Amino acid sequence: MANYRLFFAPVFLVCNALLFSNCALEKYSKKIPENQNLISITKTTNMDTATFGAGCFWCIEAQFSLLNGILTVKSGFEGGQIKNPSYKEVCSGTTGHAEVVEIIYDPSKISYDELLAAFWLTHDPTQLNRQGNDIGTQYRSVIFYHNHKQKELAEKYKKELNTSNAWELPVITEISPATTFYKAEDCHQNYYNENGKQPYCQFIIQPKVEKFKKVFAAKMKAH
Repeated sequence: MANYRLFFAPVFLVCNALLFSNCALEKYSKKIPENQNLISITKTTNMDTATFGAGCFWCIEAQFSLLNGILTVKSGFEGGQIKNPSYKEVCSGTTGHAEVVEIIYDPSKISYDELLAAFWLTHDPTQLNRQGNDIGTQYRSVIFYHNHKQKELAEKYKKELNTSNAWELPVITEISPATTFYKAEDCHQNYYNENGKQPYCQFIIQPKVEKFKKVFAAKMKAH
C-alpha cells in the first residue's frame, strides 16, 4: 500500500502546483461522461495525445473522461506483435499488447504533467503485469510516449516517486515509445457509462471513479 503522505508531496513538486481540492487531501485517498465527439472540436483547437496502460481499460477510460481538457478517450491495445488484435486475442496474454487508453487533450486546459499525476493515481504501479485480480502482461503499467518531452517527463516523475518512496515497493511502470494504437471493439468504448449496473462496474470501477473525483475535484468537467 502506498504511503500517501510521502506520495502527494513529490507529486505537488514535480507537477507544478496541481490544483487538488482541500477536501480530497484530508484523508489521503488510498488509490486513486461520456466522450465528446471529435467532430465538435474546431480546427483551431490545440490538441495533443497521451497513451496510458494501467490495468483494465474500462477503469482508466472512466476516470480520465472526467477531466476538464480531455476531448476524447478511446480504449484499445498497444505494444504488441500482431496487427488489429481482438479483445479475445489480447486477453490470451500472447500478443504482447497492453490494454490502454488513447487520450486526445487540450494542453491549454490540462498539462501532460497533470495527466501523469492522474495516471499514477489510477492504479498501483508497483504491481508487475497485473492489477488486483486482473493478471497478465496485457494489464501492465505502461506509458507510451509520443515525443521526447513526454518521455523526459515520465522518466523524471517516475524517478521522483521512487526516490521519495511514495510506495513501499518500487514503481515499475514501463516507459516506451508509442507504436500503433488499435481501437478496441465498440462494446468496450464508454463501457462504464453504458454498463454502470453491471457488478464489475459497481464494485470495481465505481469506487475508483468516486475517489478520482475527490482527488481531482478542481479538474473535473463542468456539467
